[in-house]
Order: sequence, then C-alpha cells, then structure tokens
Amino acid sequence: MGYRVVVDFDSCESNAICMQAAPEVFEVRDDDFLYVLDETPSENLRAKVLDAVQRCPKQAISIVEE
Repeated sequence: MGYRVVVDFDSCESNAICMQAAPEVFEVRDDDFLYVLDETPSENLRAKVLDAVQRCPKQAISIVEE
C-alpha cells in the first residue's frame, strides 16, 4: 500500500520550504513555480514528505493513502 502527494496549487506560494524538507519530491524552479518530481514517492521518503506537509505555511500539501 502506497501514498500519493497532492498539492493545492491555488494555495501554494512556492516558498520552497517543502523542497528543503524533501528535495527528492519537490522542486521550485527558476519560474517560481513548485513542481512535484515524484507524486508517488517510496516509503523511505515518507518521513521527509510528512515533514514537508507539516512545514508548509499554507497547508497546501497533503498525502492520500492508496
């Protein structure tokens, strides 16, 4: 059983805090937009993704269990 990363791009400010927590999953590029590099990361990245979810100031990131 895995999980999927979901971003509410209407709420996202692309402040890169998630990228600091999980650079394997999130990236803010030169165009100042957030990109999800891996929507279904492995279990070994779950702790980093959860950290990104908790640290997002706009609460724009969530995890959906699959």
